[in-house]
Amino acid sequence: MANSRPTSPSSHRLTRRNLLTAALAGGFTLTAAGLAHASPYNPGAPGRVDAQDDPNFHPVKFRLPAPTGRKALGTTAVHLIDRSRPDPAMPSGQRELMISLWYPAGMFGSAPIAKYMPPRTSVAVDDAWTGEYGLALPSGSFDFAGTETHARVDVPAQPMRHPVVLFSPGFQYSRFVNTAQVEDLASRGYVVVTIDHSHETPVEFPGGRFLPGAPQSEPPGPDQIRAAVETRTADARFVLDQLERMAGGQNVDAEGKDLPKDLADGLDLRRTGMFGFGLGGYATANTMLQDGRIAAGIDLDGTLQDDRAKGPLGDVAERGLDRPFLLFGSGETQRTDPAKDNYDPSWASFWAAQRGGKLNLALARTKQKAFTDYQFIFSQLFHDIYGEDPIITSVMTALVGSAKPARSVLAQREYSAAFFDQTLRRRPSLLLRGDSPKFPEVQFVR
Repeated sequence: MANSRPTSPSSHRLTRRNLLTAALAGGFTLTAAGLAHASPYNPGAPGRVDAQDDPNFHPVKFRLPAPTGRKALGTTAVHLIDRSRPDPAMPSGQRELMISLWYPAGMFGSAPIAKYMPPRTSVAVDDAWTGEYGLALPSGSFDFAGTETHARVDVPAQPMRHPVVLFSPGFQYSRFVNTAQVEDLASRGYVVVTIDHSHETPVEFPGGRFLPGAPQSEPPGPDQIRAAVETRTADARFVLDQLERMAGGQNVDAEGKDLPKDLADGLDLRRTGMFGFGLGGYATANTMLQDGRIAAGIDLDGTLQDDRAKGPLGDVAERGLDRPFLLFGSGETQRTDPAKDNYDPSWASFWAAQRGGKLNLALARTKQKAFTDYQFIFSQLFHDIYGEDPIITSVMTALVGSAKPARSVLAQREYSAAFFDQTLRRRPSLLLRGDSPKFPEVQFVR
């Protein structure tokens, strides 16, 4: 639950509201790849509200929605080095990645609860949202490093085999920004492996070494997107290789850290899926095109071309896949019918070329960032700062849409889990057969 705080001095509250109103009037927009942009905002400009200006200010810790599955959760971070790919910017001279494994836990005793983000990543993500994205908030508003998840660190895994699902985040987004969805899948019996893509997303390595992400000043061009997709695809395939080594009993961590007890034995790599948000959805489809080890995939509101307006189409959009794939779009993007608003030719092309099972769902009254944790983080943050000010409704609609965060989270969890249950566990789901009265906000796009 968001922390309550004493009422700020009225002048500070009014200034913040005026700045937020100005940012709202300037317009919050999204690039096709999933990077958020707002009207230009200068952190040093007159009227900027800094934390030291308000003695009543404190960062907001968030409450993550409780997972719906029955299993307790564990998580562990692993540092990987891909010795087949040179990277002079890294101390090792090779490409380095950080991944997290979220898994059904066994007995965990007094193990510590995992924090939402490591400290330096938390600062970098906070700086992006309070500064460059123009939310008119003091630096340090988002206390990601102090927020608790529902998982415990490095506890033994439940001693049984579980399907494995990889996750790739949005363009320049941290691997932690979809933790609510990742935790829910793990609570239902999956091992979920989240990936930070070094030099694009911010990454914190063991010992506090921090690698910032790419600059967030301008929307990426088609060449940058294509390069990012290919890099992410290589990252995902490398991670699959390392998971196979883990399952074979090898230690793959760069510092020699052991995996939690029973985790390696619980990796059922015969049943592997992948999903991603924004550019991560594009990378998911592209990885499946290049690697047959992934049996099913989900694209959360990511275009499958290098520029949403101009193209060109990605290879996977032209060729389709021979395995099941779910397109899950927001209420305003990725339509396959050229007569409808927000038509995306890449989704239409993929839909026509897809040879495996296919579904195309739309989540009504949402925008792209509703497919991340920001849909409930923003709600908690703004209510903590502005109380019940009516401006919150306008800001939330501009950022994530008008859907209620709890319903949006639940719908995404239920349909994603149903899809992976059906494709990886062979558990047919009535939810995937057509429109459901339980979720009128989810529309099957024909």
